[in-house]
Amino acid sequence: MIAEDACQPDGPKDAGPAAAGPRAALAAVRQEVAKAVVGQDPVVTGLLIALICGGHVLLEGVPGVAKTLLIRALAGALSLDGKRLQFTPDLMPGDVTGSLIYDARTAAFEFRAGPVFTNLLLADEINRTPPKTQAALLEAMEERQVSVDGQPHPLPVPFCVAATQNPVEYEGTYPLPEAQLDRFMLTLTVPLPERADEIAILRRHAAGFDPRDLRAAGIRPAAAPADLAQARDEARKVLVSPEVTGYIVDLCRATRTSPSLRLGVSPRGATALMATSRAWAWLSGRDYVTPDDVKSLASPTLRHRVQLRPQAELDGATSDGVLAGLLATVPVPR
Repeated sequence: MIAEDACQPDGPKDAGPAAAGPRAALAAVRQEVAKAVVGQDPVVTGLLIALICGGHVLLEGVPGVAKTLLIRALAGALSLDGKRLQFTPDLMPGDVTGSLIYDARTAAFEFRAGPVFTNLLLADEINRTPPKTQAALLEAMEERQVSVDGQPHPLPVPFCVAATQNPVEYEGTYPLPEAQLDRFMLTLTVPLPERADEIAILRRHAAGFDPRDLRAAGIRPAAAPADLAQARDEARKVLVSPEVTGYIVDLCRATRTSPSLRLGVSPRGATALMATSRAWAWLSGRDYVTPDDVKSLASPTLRHRVQLRPQAELDGATSDGVLAGLLATVPVPR
């Protein structure tokens, strides 16, 4: 995940209350989400990076670490429409995308939109639904539209899927294939809170905090879709020098020759790492990408795009550990 000491961008901290523009608005979003969710600022930062890049996020964490609350709070602070969809073994593709419904009054079929027609969709426990339904959602993620009976229906803008997986319970699940995992821009780990954060959570609940009533928590809209659109335009202008571009390529190519990995990062992964590094540099108040930006985003952007060899798994290796080793060996440009 994004390092704790890297989750406070330089720009918003120095900008002050008089600052204007999308960067200051997104900094205020982080403060609003913190009114409801304690100790998950790196995850909030990762979600904002994905929204700026127009990508999707896979959230991994045990039950009870406020994944649903985080998405609801983020949607409220960004003035976005947010929905939650619980994935189950009997969920059908039409339950996600929508379907044609016969209207007896008009004697015609009409399209009834599914929950995917929203700005921020929480796909809860995506690996508990069969591959056919998973594919329906992932097609919408890639194409930004739903086709029913040959008729395309565009999804709202912005559109982001935050899918969750339980990392400790695999009974009755359908693991996402590598090609579908590659569609997610980031994989973020939602950790258990530190002791001080957990004490703060309990104090809030003792004082009457209700996670189902975000208005009572004081969360207000701090940014709008227009701010996200402007942030995306500005992030695309962030300079990536030839040296940093080469560093990204060398890092991704190193995953393809690592003896611990049987599947390395594709060119799509390299472009994703460049995009997330640009967004992080912009959030930090810079108009250029540094190697440290690449290092900060390497694990969340690449960890789900690599696959360990069976022997490496038996030896206790992890994707994050292998990536950390490569970051330590690939030459860093000056």
